[in-house]
Amino acid sequence: MKTSAVIFDMDGVLMDSEWFIAEAGKRMFKENHNVDVAHADFKPFVGFGENRFLGGVAAKHGVSGFDVERDKARTYEIYCDIVKGKLNELPGAAAFVGSCRARGLKTALATSTDRVKMLASLHEIGLDHGEFDAMVNGLDVERRKPFPDIFLKAAELIGIEPANCWVVEDAIAGVAAAKAAGMRCLALLTTFPEAELRKAGADLIATDLADAKLDLLLL
Repeated sequence: MKTSAVIFDMDGVLMDSEWFIAEAGKRMFKENHNVDVAHADFKPFVGFGENRFLGGVAAKHGVSGFDVERDKARTYEIYCDIVKGKLNELPGAAAFVGSCRARGLKTALATSTDRVKMLASLHEIGLDHGEFDAMVNGLDVERRKPFPDIFLKAAELIGIEPANCWVVEDAIAGVAAAKAAGMRCLALLTTFPEAELRKAGADLIATDLADAKLDLLLL
């Protein structure tokens, strides 16, 4: 296997948006359904995309009248407002992406979130200027993580065989999706414990992209 590409998840890999999207979801549930939810309610659904992120909490609280498209759209509106000037890249993110490109590797973004949140988040951290050869979001595939579809789509768009791709992930569902796609996975300790990431099949572990060693992906 020859490493020819690195595919990046977004949330928890390039930026820490978990608090902001949970806060947006919390405000949406209060506004649309007059239901009080907690940030911790969203934790089990991290990495699955907002359909599951919001739907799981709605099911937990027995929210009647939950409409995934309407409620997700309102959540994104709130999210895009509250991240302005406040969302920062995680340590080493931009530098690592730049190093991949400098070494001649293809780069792709593959996130389970929808396009609107993807673009808003990348803009806030300054990674919306062609740093990726392809970008895939949750609306581009029928099945989201932990299914492999999103990573396979990214590999197809950049013209690289799955076996020659590394995925950078932070979530259990994302690691599982990468392995199901036949790719190797670098997991970051930004969201889940190391033991859980290794159990999901992570090949390498790093604290964040500042701690990650690109040379290890090229061996």
